[in-house]
Amino acid sequence: MEYRKLLGTDLTVSAVGFGVWTVGTTWWGVRDEGMGKALLRRAFDLGITFFDNADTYASGRAEELQREALGDVRDQLVIGTKFGYDIYTHPDRPGQQERPHDWSPAHLRRALEGSLKRLGTDRIDYYQLHNPRMDAILRDDLWAELDRAKAEGLILAYGTALGPAQHERQIEEGIASVRDRRAPTQIIYNLLEQALGEQILPVAEEVGVGVMARVPHASGLLEGHMSLDTEFEPGDHRNWRMTTNARRKAWMEDGLQKVEQLQGAFVEGRGRTIGQLAIQFALRSPAMASVLPNIYSEDGLREYAATFDAAPLTDEDFEGIQTLYRANFGMTHDLRGQVVAQ
Repeated sequence: MEYRKLLGTDLTVSAVGFGVWTVGTTWWGVRDEGMGKALLRRAFDLGITFFDNADTYASGRAEELQREALGDVRDQLVIGTKFGYDIYTHPDRPGQQERPHDWSPAHLRRALEGSLKRLGTDRIDYYQLHNPRMDAILRDDLWAELDRAKAEGLILAYGTALGPAQHERQIEEGIASVRDRRAPTQIIYNLLEQALGEQILPVAEEVGVGVMARVPHASGLLEGHMSLDTEFEPGDHRNWRMTTNARRKAWMEDGLQKVEQLQGAFVEGRGRTIGQLAIQFALRSPAMASVLPNIYSEDGLREYAATFDAAPLTDEDFEGIQTLYRANFGMTHDLRGQVVAQ
């Protein structure tokens, strides 16, 4: 395992982290808490020390699950969690809809107290605004309250996690976070979806503030196991992508053709898997502290944790990938079904 400084903080995190939403919610299929706890523990055994959670994951149950799996090694971990959604007056929302946000200092304190209790700890190492819009990033009383909580030792560092899905507005939000607030940010960034990283990472490098990447495997496309016949379990959030023929073509057919090109040029006979290539790519920037692959099996966990034993990504590889990406791999649609100008 490799460990990196989260620039702009005093934290050092494992370059491969564990996004607890995969095992702590039903958004990736049926939740098996026994398997989830076993994977969390196995991840720690393999050198993963950064675990990223949120109070909204299963309305707090994911944080409890993490405590049950890793509470006895808490001081060897970097615990990240998130706040901002009102899980108290809006405990659940149908169809994975967003709950209302509450960015008041009072809500921050209530959310922080709840997370500390559920995680069984006296401090949160990395506390993140969960899917904020610009109003939250510009809200001075919220950031002042974060500073007070930090001065009290209840949190060690803070930042933002942008979402929920990739959106152009997040470029402005991410740049404001790292440049104006000097707060690290978490973005969707992978070989097939680079828009946010292209704009945010250069600014982060310039000002010396860290970035984290989630969904480095493009929701499964870059894991190397998906085919046109792949079906997702009930509740899996990826089912929405299959609601129309246009989305199916854009996300599955075109996406898998892009993956096939990457496999042929940068994986086959090269001493790495497509999943490892995806992590290497996401970690390319010196501002990138950690990537959060979606972990739902021990095989995948072992593969991703072994990324730093694989053949490294060379400058030539990187430029070759970018040449393909800039040409949209010769495809006429992007992953959201939008026609690409030719």
